[in-house]
Amino acid sequence: MKKVIITLMLPLCAFSALAQTKKTTTTTTKKTTVTRKAPVKAGPAATLKSALDSASYAFGTSMGGNLKGNGVTHLNYDLLIKGLKDTFEGKPLALSSDKSQAAIMKIIENASKQKFSGNIAAGKTFLEQNKKQAGVKVTPSGLQYIVVKEGQGVKPTATDTVLVHYTGTLLDGKKFDSSYDRNEPLSLPLNGVIKGWTEGVQLMTPGSKYKFFIPYQMAYGERGAGQDIPPYSTLIFDIELLKVNGK
Repeated sequence: MKKVIITLMLPLCAFSALAQTKKTTTTTTKKTTVTRKAPVKAGPAATLKSALDSASYAFGTSMGGNLKGNGVTHLNYDLLIKGLKDTFEGKPLALSSDKSQAAIMKIIENASKQKFSGNIAAGKTFLEQNKKQAGVKVTPSGLQYIVVKEGQGVKPTATDTVLVHYTGTLLDGKKFDSSYDRNEPLSLPLNGVIKGWTEGVQLMTPGSKYKFFIPYQMAYGERGAGQDIPPYSTLIFDIELLKVNGK
């Protein structure tokens, strides 16, 4: 399983917010009561008089859609616009580039945790219950595993390349990857994979088969991996160490 790195890119643009009010009117007849919603009063439409107006509005909708898709529900719009104006007008900025990046990542991380709080809770509950099961061992890092079959020989180090067969599943049993299905074992460097693999495979000797229960912090974390592994997913891997190839 190769390590996946997903970069989140945010377009720079502006927000606009419109408030809508909903009213309900009720009409009563002798036999039935019928409830009808009054027409929703739309906010003022944006006035787009030029190509610049259209582009400016488009930047706002693009940024809004991107952030909303990542779980951000609101911002301080006055400061958002001020940040845009200060940048365009070459004024001194209130935040350095490093602090700006840190602030953006923090709000994205908090929004993501809220959006995927169900995954975090499910993983925590599972691991708490799983460690009580017979045969489950827990390392200081929180990695859990079961020895299905013990092999023999020299254990690999973090700088070694190993040949493995594996199957990966989510907590609900959904399989997201399997070298067995491809009938093709995978050769990989242990310092180039997720932390759960780097630590776990070093516990094994050639010929061993272990089942690993990997907390999201030691898997793909807040980013997940593609469409198959959602953010904050606790993962289960069945790993068979076939060979230690060395450095």
